[in-house]
Amino acid sequence: MRYSEANLGRIFIIRLENGDVIHETVEQFAKDKGIKAASFFIVGGVDKDSTIVVGPEDDNASPVNPMTLVLEKAHEVTGTGTLFPDENGNPMIHMHIACGREDKTVTGCIRKGVKCWNLLEITLFELTGTNSYRKFNKSLGFYTLQP
Repeated sequence: MRYSEANLGRIFIIRLENGDVIHETVEQFAKDKGIKAASFFIVGGVDKDSTIVVGPEDDNASPVNPMTLVLEKAHEVTGTGTLFPDENGNPMIHMHIACGREDKTVTGCIRKGVKCWNLLEITLFELTGTNSYRKFNKSLGFYTLQP
């Protein structure tokens, strides 16, 4: 286990609108507001044709080959994520969402492109006093948090 401490900074209440791509919009917001690290949660709707990562194709493969699922219709959603800079200081989020429609739910990571359907509400908690960042892990094939 690795860890670091942080302090609570500003708190932002954000509304994404129809067609906004979650990771692109939140990362740009962080750049605009000078947010280096944050934790956040969302609630609302995601649109059809959104792509979520639903697991590794092979649990033991390295690097990981992610499986994806494209949503065929709009879904209700809730999710949680973190934001930390990459090695170049660019904001990068890691977020998982649970998407439900009728009696089915699918859960996954949004990094392949998930779009807002009408609105998504975000409460974002800025974290200060931390030097944590995301570093690309070649053996896994994705970024990992370095607290």
